[in-house]
Amino acid sequence: MTTATEGTQILLVNDRQQVLMYLRDDFPHIPFPNMWSLLGGMLEAGETPAECIVREIEEEIGVVLDPAQVDHYATRDCSFGIEHTYLARVGDLDISTLTLTEGQGLQWFSENDALKPLAYADNEILGRWFTSQRATDHRP
Repeated sequence: MTTATEGTQILLVNDRQQVLMYLRDDFPHIPFPNMWSLLGGMLEAGETPAECIVREIEEEIGVVLDPAQVDHYATRDCSFGIEHTYLARVGDLDISTLTLTEGQGLQWFSENDALKPLAYADNEILGRWFTSQRATDHRP
């Protein structure tokens, strides 16, 4: 049984090695209003983190992820409790065809875009992922 508050987020990566981010709503009552963030959400009762991220992505942008293609990337303590980060490759996903159900917009982030201030300290996760990609690709 989970006693800590747990959430999930995902690195949705396209063929150009960009990560999908969304601009959070600009409501003063939510954490990190009007800031860019990875997509994700909080676990519901009886749900595993992997089940949660698949559900959240379908709810938030209408994309049904194959659970077999969703890989665990990291788990860390964060401001609200425990955050599980996943990774899924989405090919040439055209974000103009997606319907965002919360937030103000979607954008593909390159490594340079990840230098912007992001919600939930997502800069750390993105920085680590982009660094690992440079090492794999043997880029400076």
